[in-house]
Amino acid sequence: MTDIRQSVHYANYMAKIGWQVEESAGIYYFVRKLPLIGSVLKIQRPEEIRIKKIKELAKKYHTFTIIVEPKTELDAKFLKSVGYKVTKPYSPTKTLQLDLTKDKNLIFRRFKKDAKYALQKTKSLKVEGEKDIEKFRNAWKKAVGWKRYVPPTSHLIALKKTFKTNCFFLSCINASKEIVTGGIFLRAEKIAYYWQAFTSSEGRQLQAQYKIVWEGILWAKGRGAKIFDFEGIFDPRFPDKSWLGFSHFKKSFGGYEKEYPGCYVKNRFPL
Repeated sequence: MTDIRQSVHYANYMAKIGWQVEESAGIYYFVRKLPLIGSVLKIQRPEEIRIKKIKELAKKYHTFTIIVEPKTELDAKFLKSVGYKVTKPYSPTKTLQLDLTKDKNLIFRRFKKDAKYALQKTKSLKVEGEKDIEKFRNAWKKAVGWKRYVPPTSHLIALKKTFKTNCFFLSCINASKEIVTGGIFLRAEKIAYYWQAFTSSEGRQLQAQYKIVWEGILWAKGRGAKIFDFEGIFDPRFPDKSWLGFSHFKKSFGGYEKEYPGCYVKNRFPL
């Protein structure tokens, strides 16, 4: 199945947040122009690597760095053979996926004990679709402070406008009507993604993130998705210890692991 980063919705989103988008033979290429020094060219999880097209675009946009995130190990080996080097990944290199073709009760039964317990405990929590994107973003910023990057409101609005009904902002509301936990879910073709999320200290105490994910899974299944992708878990090939906690949380929902080769880069000097 086509990765979300090669969907028309994602391409339109990238265009709205300032990237130049090129499409050729069903593959999307993203260009970020930088004053005076040229541009960065990024290709994420394409169905195939078209080196001739990449070179053509690199020349057209005076690209000084080409970033490719291949979908398969075969494509990764090819990139190595033409001079690309492995670098720190931009997109998750390991993820967890659930089969949504099963009955929802069977999906639930396959959850691990801690997820089942938390969902029983959070039955009475109020969870709802969030229409006020600025309010959602403010709650996100308040929850994480300066520890994590939070996209600007304009980017979140662009995401909603481009994915339309395939974008779901979900909030957990406390007794004071404040958002304590939130999640963004996207769908592209038959795959739904747990795209981004946050939880405050109150939200963690309530274990609200479990209910947010479960409601997101039900939304994805209702939208016709066949796979639910958790959009990243800890990968020992590219270790980041800050991923360990939420990876344990995601794994409590069961599913199967899927790996990608990583990220490959080639610098072009002189231009």
